Amino acid sequence: MERIERIHALHRILSAARYPVTVQRLQEDLECSRATVYRDLAYLRDYLMAPVIGNGEAGFQYDHKEAQRFELPGLWLSSEELHALLAAQQLLVRSGGGVLSNALAPLQQRIEKLLDEHAGGRRLPVERVRVVPHRTRKLDETAFRVVATAVLDRKPLSFEYRARSTDERTRRTVSPQRLTHYRDNWYLDAWDHDRDALRSFSVDRISGAKLLETAVHDVADEELDRHLASSYGIFSGTPKGWATIVFSAKAARWVADEHWHSQQQGRYLSDGRYELKVPYSAGRELLMDVMHYGSEAEVVEPASLREQARTLHALALSNYER
Repeated sequence: MERIERIHALHRILSAARYPVTVQRLQEDLECSRATVYRDLAYLRDYLMAPVIGNGEAGFQYDHKEAQRFELPGLWLSSEELHALLAAQQLLVRSGGGVLSNALAPLQQRIEKLLDEHAGGRRLPVERVRVVPHRTRKLDETAFRVVATAVLDRKPLSFEYRARSTDERTRRTVSPQRLTHYRDNWYLDAWDHDRDALRSFSVDRISGAKLLETAVHDVADEELDRHLASSYGIFSGTPKGWATIVFSAKAARWVADEHWHSQQQGRYLSDGRYELKVPYSAGRELLMDVMHYGSEAEVVEPASLREQARTLHALALSNYER
């Protein structure tokens, strides 16, 4: 449970309690340590000015007279919740004037009401918080609708796919499994019947999509997670191994706080540099992100990935030698 959730839960417990609540019970209800309970109580009392009374022996509660006038202040949303609400609001605004505008108007109003409630009745200047799309690709809206329908209606799909890496056009017949939004772009995770394997397709490279009436091949969620989420990036698959990247002390200020993969391992080295380890399958996407740091990053292991990084840097340098 995140801290903001614990504070809300702690506030509810103390608000409803007629008698002091023991620290042991708070530990159990909040699923945290004794020290965390005391820290959250101190934060609630000293920073949020909540009427917390009591001690560690007798337990804690709200002063009943003062509790009637106390409310948690302002905007109590986590960064992820705020981003989700604002992104949803801006997407709804952008849909205005089309077929969806009237149908989505009630949802837009509910989001705005929720934001207002979390702001204690004040109007939030949401226009001061920006959700900026980054490197989005132009989609064929017709193809996207067909793909989305196939995923949600559980129907097989046939389409022409133009691979970005080779520019080769192929006709694919697939059983859609998931539609994934990743780095501001859409991808179709599907079972490729011709290759008898799971594949990820960039939706912006799909054309001529048609729904089929044959039976769909469903892949278990556990297998999808194992294949699609076990390695680095969107084009994952079963990990070949672990990549080790060392970042300079300067870059460490950013990298140490970044989420690269759910199983990543990171540590500071004695000289201030930062060592990051992530599981990977196809190295190209990982190397694209590593090369974003330029000379501040070094691929250490495995040797094959290090050589690939060296080659890419050499090719990039050759562009400046004439």
